[in-house]
Amino acid sequence: MANSSRAPGRSRRLRTALVVSAAVGLLATAGAVVLPGSASAASTLGASAAERGRYFGTAVAVSRLNDSAYTTILNREFNQVTAENEMKIDALQPNQGQFNYGNGDRLVQHARSQGMLVRGHTLAWHAQQPGWMQNMSGTTLRNAMLNHVTQVATHYRGQIEWWDVVNEAFADGSSGARRDSNLQRTGNDWIEAAFRAARQADPNADLCYNDYNIDNWNDAKTQAVYRMVQDFKNRGVPIDCVGLQSHFTGGSNYPSNYRTTLSSFAALGVDVHITELDIRNAPSDAYRNVVNDCLAVARCKGITVWGIRDSDSWRSSESPLLFNSSGQKKPAYDAVLTALNNGTTPPTGNPTTPPPTGNPTTPPPSSGCTATVTPGQVWGDRYNTSVTVSGASTWSVVVAITAPQKVSSTWSGSFSWDGSGNIMTVRSNGSGNTFGFTTMMNGNSSARPQIRSCTAG
Repeated sequence: MANSSRAPGRSRRLRTALVVSAAVGLLATAGAVVLPGSASAASTLGASAAERGRYFGTAVAVSRLNDSAYTTILNREFNQVTAENEMKIDALQPNQGQFNYGNGDRLVQHARSQGMLVRGHTLAWHAQQPGWMQNMSGTTLRNAMLNHVTQVATHYRGQIEWWDVVNEAFADGSSGARRDSNLQRTGNDWIEAAFRAARQADPNADLCYNDYNIDNWNDAKTQAVYRMVQDFKNRGVPIDCVGLQSHFTGGSNYPSNYRTTLSSFAALGVDVHITELDIRNAPSDAYRNVVNDCLAVARCKGITVWGIRDSDSWRSSESPLLFNSSGQKKPAYDAVLTALNNGTTPPTGNPTTPPPTGNPTTPPPSSGCTATVTPGQVWGDRYNTSVTVSGASTWSVVVAITAPQKVSSTWSGSFSWDGSGNIMTVRSNGSGNTFGFTTMMNGNSSARPQIRSCTAG
């Protein structure tokens, strides 16, 4: 299974880190402020997010760590950091076989000294490759890419919470195709190979796929990434999270179905992250909506804005961030902090919302019927699931359960299991087209059953 090589207790480690980060943030500030509807509310972004089991982070340029105004805001406001450029391929391996970890290490050391979580960005990407890699192709390039993934993930083992293992591998537009890159031309399995190498090198880091323009649920690119993640989960490829960059501007403004996108990815059994948020002219409503959408999805782990002050932004002329160039808080900052403080902590083990009926997702493999999952009641150690079959009166449905979870009780169907006890086949038995079962978590509160197939007859 996808999580078979993971060290136990990871969710507890993440939660502990966020609590520690919240304490650090609160101690570093003047304490709390009073806001409407809250007797006592956190006064910084990171502290408020941590109180809700999430992070609020920023991209950091190591060269700006010498700027005291910059680091004052960084250390006060954020509990997570992403290296803006210092962990990309050309920065870490400028010459083949010669790794330069100096700036990346400096960022990690600064973050850890402040109790911040670190996102590694990025291990495999078609852009910002050093010249030696750009001149490679085929098996030689594949091996060089996998060696880079292995060496870098090994170097930072135990220091990185999440890795953007692969970045921006899908094409824009309506094709839903993979991007034509030198890495793609090494074979369509290159993304899978990168994820497997990363898991081997650092079993405790969460492994993410990261991309832009996958915010609108109806877009072909979003659907293509969804199908890849769905396939990876079905086949046990180690993927733990999806990152939505969410650079909102022009034709990719904040979409009204953004929350649907977050919840639909989460329903596949992966966490979702908003990884590179910036919004042209920093409208308060759009920033507030993004925060509220994340808070509404239990598996949305946090938000990272792509820079601190407008002058630090790659889109500085658009003033897209929460602080102006002088380091003053903008109205969007107040909107974000208020939304965070008004948010609630999601209950442990709460199942994610499945993709809404009728969305243009690719259904699980089927032959004459469709099986739809509806999450049921959740307790501290177990949860219920119901499945409704449409399109046939007699049917068989194959359901995968993620170990060490186990089904403890069933109803309204004829159930059998394979030798592992984790692949369940349910057949109609005259009791209707809906069946259900109770699953014991056994220490894994995040995974949910996956439909493998539905067959009529």
